[in-house]
Amino acid sequence: MRVNIGSRERRSTRMLLFIAGFAAAAWASIVPFAKTRASLDAGMLGLLLLCLGSGSILSMPLTGALVTRYGCRKVLTVACGIMCLTLPLLAVASSIPLLAVALFAFGVGLGCADCAVNMQAIIVETASGKALMSGFHGFYSIGGIVGSASVSALLTLGISPGISSLAAAAAILGILWLAFNGLLPYGSSREGPAFALPRGFVLFLGVLCCIVFLVEGAMLDWSGVFLSEYRHVPEAQSGFGFASFALAMTSGRLTGDAIVNRLGPRITVAAGGLLAVAGIMTSSLMPFWEWALLGYALVGLGCSNIVPVLFSAVGRQKTVPQAVAVPAITTLGYAGVLAGPAGIGFIAHHSSLPTAFLMLAALMAAVAISSQALEPTDIPYRLKSHTD
Repeated sequence: MRVNIGSRERRSTRMLLFIAGFAAAAWASIVPFAKTRASLDAGMLGLLLLCLGSGSILSMPLTGALVTRYGCRKVLTVACGIMCLTLPLLAVASSIPLLAVALFAFGVGLGCADCAVNMQAIIVETASGKALMSGFHGFYSIGGIVGSASVSALLTLGISPGISSLAAAAAILGILWLAFNGLLPYGSSREGPAFALPRGFVLFLGVLCCIVFLVEGAMLDWSGVFLSEYRHVPEAQSGFGFASFALAMTSGRLTGDAIVNRLGPRITVAAGGLLAVAGIMTSSLMPFWEWALLGYALVGLGCSNIVPVLFSAVGRQKTVPQAVAVPAITTLGYAGVLAGPAGIGFIAHHSSLPTAFLMLAALMAAVAISSQALEPTDIPYRLKSHTD
């Protein structure tokens, strides 16, 4: 049954993206406690984190078919339920096998929720006739900030990781209850195969998405290392690098819809890519840590609206059904997050960390050039029809 899409559906889409960011950040806050409880060394923790990533990536291609058959509402409800069941388990698991299973299940819920809510976001945005995706994704960023701050605050007050994670799960269920009626009881149309490899324009968008997520992953895992080792910032303050990036990205996304509606996708992606290039070069080449923080903020601003524009584009193309196309670029994006930090480490080992960052600048320059595949600014927020 189709419903009229209005403010309730837009609000619920923002709430579910908030949940996705909140849940991921809540887990990140209890990682050190999980490491200690299970007596893990750094290498074993890294292997276990692959369980989370593999669960997310494996669930995404299935999510498109599930949303098409059962609708966004049912799939998102089940996905949130899985996260709420497994998050407290992650905080109390003391054996490696149990932690591995819980991480895989949590990854399934998180990946399924990410994919399904983006499918709803595309449907809602298309019905509205104007850019909404940047603002939607901005709530993912806000959820990450709130999740990290709230769970960390509870832990700082001496509340156990188990109780803190239960409180986070309760918050997720409460937000889901508020959003439930605005979740779409249907998904994208059923035309085309349930599964297909991305091709043509969809594959092109997926590669661009992978690059941008690769940069985001590098900022998360390597900006602090760069500040500490190359700019001699104390380790306790090295997290300010990612904080600068994250706050700038959140600000950019919350104002991004107006930018995309005014300038169109082509200029938004081109300007964002060039801004990210400038930020990476500033942070890598200027000799002072203050310049590095400014550079990371520029990277956050530059990257902030590129991925939302790419998701909007995949929703408008006609080559591949949305139930296949959206999981495809979401999966490629996750692949960038997982592979990026490892690739940066490999290049840094054989060359240097600044060199690795400059290679990211080259990739972002390619993203800026690729903006020519999007519609020009004289037709705001419309994308070329790619049918072959």
